[in-house]
Formats: sequence, structure tokens, C-alpha cells
Amino acid sequence: MPCKILSDLGEKRLIQRILKKTKNIQYSSSFLNNKSLESLSDDAALLDFGENYLVATADMLFESKHFPKEMNPYQMGKKIVTVNVSDLAAMGAKPIGILISLGLPRDMKLKDFDSLIDGILNACFKYNTPLIGGDTNESDEITLSGTCLGVVEKDKVMMKNSADFEDVVAVTGSIGLAAAGFQYLFKNSDKIKISEEFKKKIIKHALEPEVPLKKAMELSKSGQVNSATDITDGLISEIGELVSSSSKNIGITIYQDKLPIPSEVFDIAQIVKEDPLNMALCYGEDFELLITVKKGKFEGLSENISLKEIGKVNSSGKIEIVYKDGKTNVITPRGYEHMGGAHEKRSNAI
Repeated sequence: MPCKILSDLGEKRLIQRILKKTKNIQYSSSFLNNKSLESLSDDAALLDFGENYLVATADMLFESKHFPKEMNPYQMGKKIVTVNVSDLAAMGAKPIGILISLGLPRDMKLKDFDSLIDGILNACFKYNTPLIGGDTNESDEITLSGTCLGVVEKDKVMMKNSADFEDVVAVTGSIGLAAAGFQYLFKNSDKIKISEEFKKKIIKHALEPEVPLKKAMELSKSGQVNSATDITDGLISEIGELVSSSSKNIGITIYQDKLPIPSEVFDIAQIVKEDPLNMALCYGEDFELLITVKKGKFEGLSENISLKEIGKVNSSGKIEIVYKDGKTNVITPRGYEHMGGAHEKRSNAI
């Protein structure tokens, strides 16, 4: 039997492989508790910090893998902060600082370097997240690595593994606009005739995504959210994370007619001959939150925080979609895999 290589597994199964080995090691640390161990497979790690958890996350981005050629250095700088803050938002944490290490080509133009740093600092200012350190080194390509720290009250932390039967499944905003932007950029955009306003909207979602941090912290403080994660790898993939993380035999059903897919997604899908539903569910890069809300609490919560209900948690053990015509289909939870291939490759899970 031939030896497998990393791309055969993909990022999520590689992480599970690491976690399996980690569980065999016993640490003696006053900063670790049962919640800390649970968080190893979550969006960020939790460390015991008195009345709060110190929340820590890390992300690494490579120019050739994560930054499309249309993305400029300023947008790259914003992106490394965004992906880190998004992980903290998914836990309901308030960012307190970020460290960013830079791997840079020796022939990088100084104006591009300045633009990269300006992008980092702009995003840090937007999310009130001070740049507190990092490192620089020479690299064959632009490589950005961020470590972001935050805090959250222990009884308000949001995690993936706590979805409960009859929870309402919701998202914090629209899905699919980033996919529309990338499809426009990747599919010979010179021949796609759309208005400047339309173009600006979808490209901004693709190249300069924003995190609903304020909304995430409000959700955390409400105490009505049972589980949460961010939608960076595709809605269906993240729903799969909530299902597989739960200790209960939960399933999730979503409804096509409730999905907040903007008209621009359908317009671009028609032009480039793609399935708009697949774009919205499987592409990712939306940077909204996927949450499950306690039974009977959604209406009151959504009066103060803008949310979109998309489905329910049940005991089926499956992920299903109910189409507009009433037909139901079981969905395989797949989405973008960081070690699975080029950025624009997505699954046809539906």
C-alpha cells in the first residue's frame, strides 16, 4: 500500500491526527483545564486566566496558496489580521493583541512593504487589536503568520461542541458574495459586463473581508448561543464541524428558501455558468458566524442582533437541505481544504 501524502488527508484530518497524538501527553500546567482540552479542536485555544479565558489562535498565509494574484500587499496585510480576529470572534472573545511574523522576498519593493504594513495596521485599528510583536525573515514568497490573543468570560465562551437538539441554526449575515467576487476575478473578468458598483461590492467581499466582531461579542454576552464557528471554509463544511464536534448524535437541517444569498450571487453564477447554491454553501471566505441558538430564544435575540435563521438542530445524525420544492437531500460536509489544492477548487457537495 503506497504511503499517503499530506494532500491526501487535507487540513481537517491532519489536525485530527495531531490532536490524537496530543491526547497521549499529560501536561502539568495551571493554565489548562477540561475546557482548555476541549478547545484544542475549536477555532481558538482556551487558557485558564482567573475569571476569564485567555483565547489564543494562529494562522499562516502563503502568497501562492492563499492570496490570489489580484490581491495587493495592502489587502494581504488586512487579511492576516482578519483571519485571526475571525477565530476569536467565533469564540465570543475580545481581541487584546496580535503578533505577526513576516517572511518576505529580499527583492520586495519598499513601497509594497509599506503597503503591506499599512494593511496590517489598518485592520488592527478597525478591530481595536494592537500589533504587539512578531518577527521578520527572508522567504521565497510573501508568508504571513499571525498569533492573536483575546479574552472572554468563562461562562460566555462560544464553542463548536455544544449544539443541542431543537436549537435554531442561524448566520450573522449573507453568504456567497465572496464566492461571487472570486468567480468574477477567476473567470476572465474582462468579458463579464457588470456595473462598477456591483463589481466593487463583490470584489471587496472577496479581497477585503470583514469580521462581524461587535456582533460576535454581543452574541457571547447574551448567553443564548449554544455553539458557534466562523464560515471561512464554506457553510456546509462548518455545519459538519458543529455536527462532528458534538458529543450528542445531532443532525442539522437547513432550508434553501431561508438562506441569505444576495441577488449578486445568482447574477454572477448565471454569467459564469456555476450553481449559485453550491457557491454559497461550499465556497467559504464569507467571514460571517454560524451559530445555534437555544430553543425559544431566537426571536428575542434577533430583535436586538441582526441574524438570519437557516435551519434547525435535530437528532437525525445527518446534514440535510430542504429545497424550495420540498425535496430533501443529505449533504456531505466538504468545503475548502487548505492542503487540498488550489484556492478556487470547491466541492460539489449538493
